[in-house]
Amino acid sequence: MPVELLPLLMFVVICLVLMLGYPVAFSLAGVAMIFAGIGISIGHFDPSFLAALPNRLFGTINNITLLAVPLFVMMGVLLEKSRLAEELLDSMASLFGRLRGGLGISVVAVGMLLAASTGIVGATVVTMGLLSLPSMLKRGYDPALATGTICATGTLGQIIPPSIALVLLGDTLSSAYQQAQLEMGVFSPKTLSVGDLFIGALVPGLLLVGLYMAYVLGVALLQPHRAPPADDLKAPSLGHLLHGLLPPVMLIASVLGSILLGAATPTEAAGVGALGAALLAFLRGRLSLSLLGDVSRETMKVTCMVFMILIGAAVFSLVFRGFGGDELIHEAFHGMPGGVVAATAVVMLVIFLLGFILDFIEITFVVVPIVGPILLMMGVDPIWLGIMIAINLQTSFLTPPFGFSLFYLRGVAPASVATSDIYRGVAPFVVMQLFVLALLAMWPELATWLPAWIRS
Repeated sequence: MPVELLPLLMFVVICLVLMLGYPVAFSLAGVAMIFAGIGISIGHFDPSFLAALPNRLFGTINNITLLAVPLFVMMGVLLEKSRLAEELLDSMASLFGRLRGGLGISVVAVGMLLAASTGIVGATVVTMGLLSLPSMLKRGYDPALATGTICATGTLGQIIPPSIALVLLGDTLSSAYQQAQLEMGVFSPKTLSVGDLFIGALVPGLLLVGLYMAYVLGVALLQPHRAPPADDLKAPSLGHLLHGLLPPVMLIASVLGSILLGAATPTEAAGVGALGAALLAFLRGRLSLSLLGDVSRETMKVTCMVFMILIGAAVFSLVFRGFGGDELIHEAFHGMPGGVVAATAVVMLVIFLLGFILDFIEITFVVVPIVGPILLMMGVDPIWLGIMIAINLQTSFLTPPFGFSLFYLRGVAPASVATSDIYRGVAPFVVMQLFVLALLAMWPELATWLPAWIRS
């Protein structure tokens, strides 16, 4: 094999290693160091590249934007463990459940609100799987429709802000955007903030919610036996509705409103959200030292996982660039028939296929830093690219064999629900996500007009 293809071989090897189930962070760093050793031994890798690693890690530690990750995680875990999500689901079910397809609509509505107040896919899928799936099956819902709706709405936490995925993607794209401008000789580069991605994701996210609800209603009308009404549910009182709906809505308004109005950065808004979730738990009488201990441990686990993967990805991308991998891809994209359109389509296809075997964090930290600067140098709008990647990554939670939403729900679903039911159930929602991706490709304004309007 020509030594020029070593970076591509390194990428293939890391995909194979991750498919074998080895820890992501250590696999990324380990494979990179092995290839760096091989490159040094054959005289094809300059070891001075590795000298830049301490500065990269120090920059990661000092990155204020990434501080939003543990704060948003803490907010989500607090809402889950204080049972606010459970109250929200009860309120929605009592409001819509007596309609044909009403329980499915309530699951989508709750998924949207949980996504906008937590941004954690796993917590949303598991919570709704435990609370709503038995209720839907008991009332005669088709298992495929019930499981598909729960899995798909759980992934809304990927695209509806505040989203941890958007925080990580925004930070990665921001660096790529600055790098692209410097490569083009722009020494006063424009910036891309996580807040820009949050604003740009609102319209596509709400469009997905509307499509999910339309699908559930369509099934209920055309195949009523798959989504019967829950006649045993009583109409809720106004007090019951306000008790369940008002707290999360106020939290969403405080977090997103502060970002949209420019009153706070996403990191500051994450602090507001974590404090707000703690206050809600306190007002419900559920805040205790035991609860805080559980929340802190869960937050620490998720945060450590994210940052260890970030460190491993930093080593991987450094060695990849040391082998000239970025130049190889740059030449391939620029020599591709169809120019920027073909290059973007290839990147989206690669990300979609990688979603079958890799997690969104791995794709964000490994693939985006490689292809992002090249696409941005070709004139692609950074906000549009970020939202396209985010929706594409959202499908990775639903695509077999390693779709994480499928695993989360399989873990809490009753034995009577077959795995094939879950796979059949998510298929229409994957098609809807790809449809929104196609709409964004044809009308980039779906992602770009709102950030432009707010800036003006």
